[in-house]
Amino acid sequence: MIVLNFAHPLTSEHLAAIERLTGQTVERVLDVKTQFDWGKPFKEQTRELVERIGLSPEEWQTTPLLVNLPSLSVIAALVLAELHGRMGYFPPVILFKPASEATPPRFEVIEILNLQEVREEARKRR
Repeated sequence: MIVLNFAHPLTSEHLAAIERLTGQTVERVLDVKTQFDWGKPFKEQTRELVERIGLSPEEWQTTPLLVNLPSLSVIAALVLAELHGRMGYFPPVILFKPASEATPPRFEVIEILNLQEVREEARKRR
């Protein structure tokens, strides 16, 4: 599995938790520097951001991918829309929570959210 990391660096503890939760081996982590220019259209910047990942159309559709979303919600929404268009489905994403009583602050992986499953369940309520 490849992790597309649009946020803070992932630690060895994060990767171990991801492997435990998914039952899959993390083969690669692709760190995608996500810094947008407020003076330029976000839609175009999102397309360019995802293009920089360098996966082929076949890889987008066949490679197991897991996503660590950007922190800014509007960029996360745009990234999800762009990824869905390339992959044909919503990718699973990583959910973090602040570690209790950690100084300095740190975060731990608590769940892998299957967004495609959420979408399919929501369709039943239309």
